[in-house]
Amino acid sequence: MTMATDYSTGAKARPMNKEEKRVILASSLGTVFEWYDFYLAGSLAANISANFFSGVNPTAGFIFVLLGFAAGFAVRPFGALVFGRLGDLIGRKYTFLVTMTLMGISTFVVGLLPGYASIGMLAPIGFISCRLVQGLALGGEYGGAATYVAEHSPQGRRGFYTSWIQTTATVGLFASLLVILTLRLNMTPEAFADWGWRVPFLVSIVLLGVSIWIRLQLNESPAFQKMKAEGTLSKAPLTEAFGRWDNMKIALIALLGGTAGQAVVWYTGQFYALFFLTQTLKIDGTTANLLIAFSLLAGTPFFLVFGALSDKIGRKPIILAGCLIAAVTYFPLFGKLADIGNPKLIAAHNTVKVVVQADPATCGSVFDPVNIRVFTAPCDIARRGLAAAAIKYDLTTGPAGSGTKVTVSGNEVVVDKDFATKVTAAAVEAGYPKVGDPSILKAPTVAGVLTDPRAIQMMGILFMLVIYVTMVYGPIAALLVELFPTRIRYSGMSLPYHIGNGWFGGFLPPTAFAIAASTGDIFSGLWYPIVIAMGTFVIGLIFMPETKDRDIFAND
Repeated sequence: MTMATDYSTGAKARPMNKEEKRVILASSLGTVFEWYDFYLAGSLAANISANFFSGVNPTAGFIFVLLGFAAGFAVRPFGALVFGRLGDLIGRKYTFLVTMTLMGISTFVVGLLPGYASIGMLAPIGFISCRLVQGLALGGEYGGAATYVAEHSPQGRRGFYTSWIQTTATVGLFASLLVILTLRLNMTPEAFADWGWRVPFLVSIVLLGVSIWIRLQLNESPAFQKMKAEGTLSKAPLTEAFGRWDNMKIALIALLGGTAGQAVVWYTGQFYALFFLTQTLKIDGTTANLLIAFSLLAGTPFFLVFGALSDKIGRKPIILAGCLIAAVTYFPLFGKLADIGNPKLIAAHNTVKVVVQADPATCGSVFDPVNIRVFTAPCDIARRGLAAAAIKYDLTTGPAGSGTKVTVSGNEVVVDKDFATKVTAAAVEAGYPKVGDPSILKAPTVAGVLTDPRAIQMMGILFMLVIYVTMVYGPIAALLVELFPTRIRYSGMSLPYHIGNGWFGGFLPPTAFAIAASTGDIFSGLWYPIVIAMGTFVIGLIFMPETKDRDIFAND
């Protein structure tokens, strides 16, 4: 059915009509449910590690979960190619119905999957397989939803209309945290660890049914219908989008000058912040989730604010400003989070001297972002063990041929299979906080978080990180849609978006974790998003065109 509204000439200031509201609501709700499914793995990383990776040591298990989380991101560009091509060939609507079904079923399967104790290695293999299916599905979902909404938007209002889609990733994350928190607050920790963590995954089958029903009510995009009626559909959208230099150049600029920086700012402000609170600062999961949830709740409306603002001043200045401000302020903001959340840890970094003395020839690189290396050298084992415990250390040069010697405030700790346990005990005795120390922020109730002065301060900092997210993410859908012509739009915009968010962003947690492990500095992982964000700022400033005034119906 052809839409009554002429979207190519829609008035710039008119309010949404009934049909446009229905399109945005249906597209956004369906996408929220997909993001909810996708982010459960990150929100429940500790529980997944305990159930599916219990056959390995806790540190390795947690990294495996991060990698399982990242596996979904790794295949997103391939999903973008497969489903982007389908979307340009057969239509936007039916393609994202397929992606939604794949996402919902694979999430439901995770909730039913037996643990390592029951089926051994089949458990982690099954979990990672489900993550791969989710990643493929999400690779096709976002481009379809963003393209669909943009092609229903009047000229001059595209930034605002598509910014509703941009809220869905954060709202999906918020929904996952809300479901998890509700369960945590109404169950014993033992019950949640035993079976309660599976409930959010199982709920997805209900969300799948609702999502499919909602999207079946939609009509096909008017731009796609117009092309189909005129016989101008691309016969080979991937070849046209990425096999011709004029289009491929646009995709490269979109990636390096837009989505790469946007992605690392997004994942630093939301997911890495959560990992930093729980894994580095040792704040309990309930408190950390509440802090993140409230910051997301306060910050989410700003996706719409910056989307609408981009219709007035442009997409480019807002996105690049977000990248620059984030890069400049990450170190002080995360430093303040640490000072407030676990002050005893930061004090210990300054007062407890830990030294690793070794012959440089016996110390290799401990950078292992994919956790496939086996470390046997005492120097490497020592550094990784110290870094995993968030213990700051100095590496000094020992005599040629000497062994590795680790001292904590002058007391030697032998490097052997029990090193991690012994060095943690020695650090606690010297002044480091133990897990559950009273000095670590703990406000595991809604009222506690809203009244605790330290929690309020941390929410303020986390809110600032979310504001950066809204700056870079609010206008990005409109920018990507406007960069590519209609006949290859689904394919063209999907690939740079999912390489940026799937690879640059999705691999941020394990990469930052590995960088911190290689240096023993809990803040050093921040260099990864800082360098990427600054690179995007420079490349985008030089090469990225402004697109807000483009007529996407004429951009064929």
